[in-house]
Amino acid sequence: MQIFIDNVPVEAQPGESLLTIVRRAGLDSQDLNKRPLAADLGGEVFTLNYVPCREQDKLSEAVGFRERRGIRRSKGKIDLIRYGENRGQRVYDRTLLFVFLLAVRELFPAARVKVNYAIGAGLYITMQKDAPLTKTEVDALRRKCREIVAADYVLERKRLDIDEAIAFFEKDGQTDKVRLLNYRQFTFFDIYRHEDYVDYFYGEMCPSTGYASVMNLQYEAPGLFLLRPSAKDVNKPSTYVKSPRFAAVFAESDRWAGLMHCSSVADLNDMVMNGSVRELIRVNEALHEKRFAEIASEIVSRGARAILIAGPSSSGKTTSANRLCTQLRVLGKTPLLFSLDDYYKDRSLVEPEPDGTFDYEHIKMIDVARFNEDLSALLRGESVEPPAFDFATGRSLPGGRTIRLTEDTPMIIEGLHALNPQLLTPEIDPKDVFKLYVSALTTLNLDDHNRIPTSDVRLLRRLVRDYLTRGATVERTLTMWDSVQRGEHRWIFPYQEGADAIFNTALVYELAVLKRHIFPLLQSADPTSPCYDQVRNIVKFLNYVQDASVEDEIPPTSILREFIGGNTFYLKPEAENYA
Repeated sequence: MQIFIDNVPVEAQPGESLLTIVRRAGLDSQDLNKRPLAADLGGEVFTLNYVPCREQDKLSEAVGFRERRGIRRSKGKIDLIRYGENRGQRVYDRTLLFVFLLAVRELFPAARVKVNYAIGAGLYITMQKDAPLTKTEVDALRRKCREIVAADYVLERKRLDIDEAIAFFEKDGQTDKVRLLNYRQFTFFDIYRHEDYVDYFYGEMCPSTGYASVMNLQYEAPGLFLLRPSAKDVNKPSTYVKSPRFAAVFAESDRWAGLMHCSSVADLNDMVMNGSVRELIRVNEALHEKRFAEIASEIVSRGARAILIAGPSSSGKTTSANRLCTQLRVLGKTPLLFSLDDYYKDRSLVEPEPDGTFDYEHIKMIDVARFNEDLSALLRGESVEPPAFDFATGRSLPGGRTIRLTEDTPMIIEGLHALNPQLLTPEIDPKDVFKLYVSALTTLNLDDHNRIPTSDVRLLRRLVRDYLTRGATVERTLTMWDSVQRGEHRWIFPYQEGADAIFNTALVYELAVLKRHIFPLLQSADPTSPCYDQVRNIVKFLNYVQDASVEDEIPPTSILREFIGGNTFYLKPEAENYA
């Protein structure tokens, strides 16, 4: 039968895998930029070990082969997925993690592994075993990983009956998976395996272990970092860079999870089912308020008068600014709130990029000179009329209000570029400035081996908020998301470690609440949409989460209220491309 792979016509023989066909067509490569990792068939991701047409059987003797469902659905059109795509990176990450876990199983069969969180291009992993992990053992694990990669073991995908899967993982001691699978709504479960080692990563993987060749391990007591490909050159592993502030925030989140007895989705589900989720909400919100109070005290003790707040999309920056304002008032201050967005230049004054397009997230869109003039004047005690930017017309207009600072009037300034070193000129005394980074840094895991990416939680928040406040469809928000993330990687993440404080806006209970809002939106998504695979992945993930009808318990000043509605703070609408 004839199929089209990346628009190249290829004859597929019965029983051939996509990988065999791809190699025969000359579409494979050892360059990770070009190497196919998986395939898109009709908007659904498939492993390259997938066989498009099987050998003939009694039902199809006339044609000599039997088409599979995926190839029928795609009408013979296949798009290869590479590392340059977000979903390609996730396919690679799952494979890399499988290689690492297989190495642990061979060297330390009794050890329990937990994937804790990601910082930059590294996954921080801890191991529970008889003695603490040592650098020598990490070196041995690195060698074993490379042996497994060199062996190029085929990763076999198999579907199990759910009871069979639960029984297997129970016998294998993976009780975290057993607890989660008891909440699964389907009667089957897909696993990957090599010989007697079985695991699952809630998504497709590369066809064999040889694909995960770009990696490294870095010992960082009490655990290690599993380093993924570098963003600068994906054919080389990332260089380990210490991020002590971020590590401390994640450690604090882990401690909070212990206080609340909620470290995994199974823990959260249990609390939803037994009703203790309401107490969880109260404790979680109290911990947030305590942290805001600590940051406010630090600002006052330092004598800072300009508080700059930045963070990626849907982190809860606006609510964070308002809650910090409240805590500063408790300490006798009368802070002023305003947005860096008001300093966007008049669109008519902005030069286009070489290709004729406009990068509206570039710092050159900000009138940095005007901002520094106003900030310097305010810090000298002078009166200033800040501008106001009209996003509808793309024009900078007079703000219509005059402000002046006193010793007890700090400014809280929120914006995309608030932490960018290019924002402030040398004339601004660093002692007058306090930089705060906010983001939803969830440490809630699906199970020990499957963390929930922080960007996924922010995407759920944004899907709900965009629908409620802008009437945006799921498809529209998903279509914009890659562009939003590219802007974050360029303009926000490089400066996050330079903040004076980091506030984690994640709430361990929020998935149970967001699910109630988002499921009806996902079910209305068009199956023919290019975004439908993303919709399916969100549904698959949320199928493990029990939704909770507890909105009456959520305070009106909660970070979550910024997304589900009911926030009693005045929320200035965000420009669509600047969130």
